[in-house]
Amino acid sequence: MSQLELPVEEYTTPDPITTGEETGIEEVERLMKENGIRHLPVLRGGKVVGIISERDVRLVSGLAWAEKTLVRASDLMAPDPVTVNCQAPLDEVAFEMSRQKIGSVVVTDEKDNFLGIFTVTDALNALIEVVRGSQSN
Repeated sequence: MSQLELPVEEYTTPDPITTGEETGIEEVERLMKENGIRHLPVLRGGKVVGIISERDVRLVSGLAWAEKTLVRASDLMAPDPVTVNCQAPLDEVAFEMSRQKIGSVVVTDEKDNFLGIFTVTDALNALIEVVRGSQSN
């Protein structure tokens, strides 16, 4: 079997839905639900400063309405998310995600600009494509 050299960029979700640090929890929930996403990058000045997962949102779902209105994206986000270069090998990125037990990584271009997000779902799609491609050979 041959070694595949696939950059993570090929399977990255480009231009994902994002939010700002001051976004309220209700808007975060709406963005995630309407767009069918489980990870929401939080930006400050075009740079990713955190990421909110569906699990983070569930943690505050039991708060009273008055308390929920005080919660902002910056309160929920995991700061300093794992970031990888778009040319990083797909297998290394997936391995690191598995090792750290994280559901997504931020992908940046060669100039360290935000390019997209790579999630466990993207990794599964890559696996399906690679396996199906190798079976057709």
